[in-house]
Amino acid sequence: MFRFANPEYLYLFLIIPVFIIGFIMLNIAKKKSVEKLGTLRLAKKMMPEMSLKRGYLKFWIIIVVIGFGITLLARPQFGKKVEKVDKKGIELVIAIDVSNSMLARDIAPSRLAKAKQILTRIIDERRNDKVAIVVFAGEAYIQLPMTADTQSAKLFLETIDPSLVPVQGTAIGSAVNISMSCFSTTENMEKAIVLITDGEGHDGGAEQAAAAAYEKGVRVNVLGIGSEEGSPVPLTQYTNEMKRDNSGKVVVSKLNKQMCEDIAKAGQGLCAYVDNSNKALKELQSALDKLEKGQIDGIAYSDYDEKFYIFAWAMLILLLVEICIFDKKNRLFANVRLFR
Repeated sequence: MFRFANPEYLYLFLIIPVFIIGFIMLNIAKKKSVEKLGTLRLAKKMMPEMSLKRGYLKFWIIIVVIGFGITLLARPQFGKKVEKVDKKGIELVIAIDVSNSMLARDIAPSRLAKAKQILTRIIDERRNDKVAIVVFAGEAYIQLPMTADTQSAKLFLETIDPSLVPVQGTAIGSAVNISMSCFSTTENMEKAIVLITDGEGHDGGAEQAAAAAYEKGVRVNVLGIGSEEGSPVPLTQYTNEMKRDNSGKVVVSKLNKQMCEDIAKAGQGLCAYVDNSNKALKELQSALDKLEKGQIDGIAYSDYDEKFYIFAWAMLILLLVEICIFDKKNRLFANVRLFR
């Protein structure tokens, strides 16, 4: 990957044609001045140590130096820079419900969009933790394995939508079991699961899975999202047309509040309900902060690696070369015809 951190400086390249035109006009004026005294051949005989080619070369070196300088100001950045990460935190798996009912809009802008916002906030505020992402509907899949690179974790948020899991339903039990497989065998740090779901179409087995997770030292927290009054379910996240059942009635999705509480109780974790405020997120962060943190070693990738120093060194070398080239021929190199 390649980019300029300050691309606005690239407009300075517009001054280079001005310098070139000015140099050409200056040389034309010099030539006319010489022709007033005689022919150019005669002038060369009168000043044998002068070299026009050296003057041209010095000019073009300066032009290249200016170009490199402008590029340096624009801060060229290439690829991604690998950094070793040493920090203390916990291992956290966030399992997010992507079933069609999560498209309901009783929580603005929609349950799924709000869940992704919460997920972004969690990742931003848990920078010292390792994070994994699991998506589930009728089945559960690992979207992102456990990683200390929280910036990469945020990139996966853009791809989360109901199409990731074609089988509909709410297989929370499977989501908890898949989440357990994401954890490392490290015993010196605590581990936690965060389920973000509306509980619609719960397939059963979630309480047992949560209890089994707690027996292995993993707390299961639940963020219930949606309203008990319910809301119609759009056909897609980009349309206002609502889903209907076989009788033609609009399908209404309601938050299964009791199910959320039962799972959190079985997993000895927090149960909070998401609304249009940040209350649930604050409660979750407070609960996670109480967990004992262990040493985390990992590899992180910063956004871009600065490469301006390449152009800085090139400028220095070219300027040294330009200084070493004299307008007059050096008698020590009289037999060298390179710039004569």
